[in-house]
Order: sequence, then C-alpha cells, then structure tokens
Amino acid sequence: MRLSRAIYNEIIEDIFKKLSDSDIVKKHTGLSLNTLTSIKSLEYQRKMKKYHYLHYSQEAQQLYFDRYLQGISNGQKHVLLTLAEDADLSPALLARMVLEKQLASSESDVVTSRSFVTQLMKEPNLIEDPILANEINQCILSDEFYGPITDSVKHSIGFEYEFKLKRILEKLGHCFIGEEQMRVKGYDKTPDVKLEIPIAIDGHIVNWIESKASFGDDASHKTYLKDQFWSYWNRFGPGMVIYWFGFIEDLDSNQEKGIILRHDFPEDIVTMNPLGC
Repeated sequence: MRLSRAIYNEIIEDIFKKLSDSDIVKKHTGLSLNTLTSIKSLEYQRKMKKYHYLHYSQEAQQLYFDRYLQGISNGQKHVLLTLAEDADLSPALLARMVLEKQLASSESDVVTSRSFVTQLMKEPNLIEDPILANEINQCILSDEFYGPITDSVKHSIGFEYEFKLKRILEKLGHCFIGEEQMRVKGYDKTPDVKLEIPIAIDGHIVNWIESKASFGDDASHKTYLKDQFWSYWNRFGPGMVIYWFGFIEDLDSNQEKGIILRHDFPEDIVTMNPLGC
C-alpha cells in the first residue's frame, strides 16, 4: 500500500490519540492491520530513542531499581509492568535495565557482559532471583515492540517474506542467486536476491531485489538507503525494494537514479530473456 503523506500523517495522529487498531483500520480504506502494526512499531521505537536520555541516566536507572525493590518488599505484584506504564517506557527495556542493576549490585563473581544479560533476557528462567525472573518474564510477554520474543517474530516474518519473494521468482522462471551465494563470491553487503538476468519494471532496469517485511517511513528508508540500498546500487546497478507492508509514496523519489520502491511484486514486468534460464 502506497500511502500519501497526508494519509500517513493522519494515521500517526490517530495513533497518538490512542484510537483502537480496528477503528484506525476502518477509518482508512485499504489499510491492513499488518501495515498499521508496522507503522506503530516504527513510531514506538523512534519514541524510545528520542527519550532515551531521560531513562538511561544513572540517576533514572537507580530510581527505577529502587522503586522496583521497594515494590517487591511491599509485596506488590507486576511491579516492573506498573513502573514501565507510569514511565511510558518499554517493559522489556525497563526489565533489562533493572536486571543489569541487580547483577551489578550482587556479590556474584559472574561477569555481567552485554551478551550475558541478553542471554538472561532470552531465558529468564536462568535468573537466580525467582521473583525478578517472573517480573522480567511478564515484561517480555507484554511488550509488543521490544524484547527477545518481538525480535524473534520480526525475524520470522522477514524470513517468510524473503521466502515468498524467492517463490514468486521461481514460479515466474527467473534465475537468481541469494545472499549466501553472493557472500561466497566475496560480497560483504548483499541484497536478498541478485537476478542473473535483469528485468524491467515500468521502464526501469532491475538487477537486484531487497525484501523488507515492514513499512517504509522517512527514518527507516533514509537509514536503509545509506546503509544498504546505495551499496547494492554501487555493486550491482539499479534495483528494486519491496516494502511488503507499504511505504510513504513520495519516498519513491530515486527511480531515475536506479532504486524503485514497490509494496508487492509487480505483475507487469519485462524479461530480458523470454526463453528462461
């Protein structure tokens, strides 16, 4: 779905107004729940980054940790979830923060490296303190946009749509190589698919295709252009990006430079090799 800038801004306003997902989808014809969820996720992550400094100062972290200890000592339940809601902070991010403070304040000789904390967040049952383990597990299960479960879901969805792209290409008889094959050839930054024989879409040559199981907004697209898409263009020439959950239509502004955006695999394509591979 290509969203006009005006419609996209309306959706963002509706999210800020805390309208229900069903009401927002009904209001905007053609808007899917997947697209709305992706927009909300991107907006939420941006919000967390914007106010990162407020929550991650030493004073703020100590305050959250002290409030957690006080709540537990008073026999309260769902302490971390309540703190996260009051602070308007991601439950998973708050849980990790408190876990790090707990490990740092313990007398254990265990090295609290970042990877070790990440492992405990993935497997809260490994946390020695059963109360903290339960509190963190609640946060992980309740967090829609952050945490190991959310990361796993995003990874699975990304793989699913990459697989969908390859199945479409195979069905249409297009020859291509994937990331693993390209890396064997020595390429460090690779698109999901490199076409062995280029295709043309609306008069634009496409040598490679990148699959994004997300919505393309200003910030994410700008980052992808800088970190990925222009690198692909430099190595393989013009290509196409598919934002399966849609994008803001005026971001498709680099067509003449060699990068086109689509929200699905185009039906009207011209193959450079009608006889196949």
